[in-house]
Amino acid sequence: MVGERRLIHVPHRILPGFLRTAPFAGPASSAPAVSPMNTDDPLPTRRSLLKRLKNTADQASWEEFDRMYRGLLRGVARRSGLNELETSEAVQETLITVAKKLPEFHYQPGKDSFKGWLLQIVRWKVSDQLRQRPPTEVELAGDGESKLTHLEDTAEAPHDFEMIWNTEWERHLVSQALARVKRQVNPEHYAIYHLHVIEAHTASEVRQILGVGIAAIYLAKHRVGSAVQREVQKLRLLDD
Repeated sequence: MVGERRLIHVPHRILPGFLRTAPFAGPASSAPAVSPMNTDDPLPTRRSLLKRLKNTADQASWEEFDRMYRGLLRGVARRSGLNELETSEAVQETLITVAKKLPEFHYQPGKDSFKGWLLQIVRWKVSDQLRQRPPTEVELAGDGESKLTHLEDTAEAPHDFEMIWNTEWERHLVSQALARVKRQVNPEHYAIYHLHVIEAHTASEVRQILGVGIAAIYLAKHRVGSAVQREVQKLRLLDD
């Protein structure tokens, strides 16, 4: 039936526990609990985390992956033109596919990029959602006739999708860098930076909110900003 949404059933044995939610409900894994991921690992999103994720029973690492990448996937799907329901389905199906195919992925710096691998999966899932949309009727210019056309016919071209992906990926890197820097710097400096740079409050507003001097504001902006830039560069190098 045109416009009917399909339901995908995936064997529970291949899914991490956090993905076993409706409509994928199933018994929890009987595997022994895995200790939480070491958050002091400077680059946990690549080599070490990807290695742990090959074990679908490693609940802690899969939940960490979900927290780190769900926002990126949602941003890409929404900017690609999907509505909220389509976005949720595209994100969930992307995570399921990652869980199924990650054991086959071999990280080789300079050759096989995790970023590029994940991009292809997201592109497929976004395209799947566009193809499932019902056809829309459009009038043909000049003759008063109309025809049915699928919305996928007007979807963004691949190079536009990659532009969206690269923009959201950069935001993702900044988000991850901020989370790491927050654990490293003086809490007061980070609070100042967050208000002044992230939330775009003026220096005068920050001074009134936090009761700090202008000199302290600019010092915190410089120190935290420099730390964020260093972390972003570390993460960006891993894209190659």
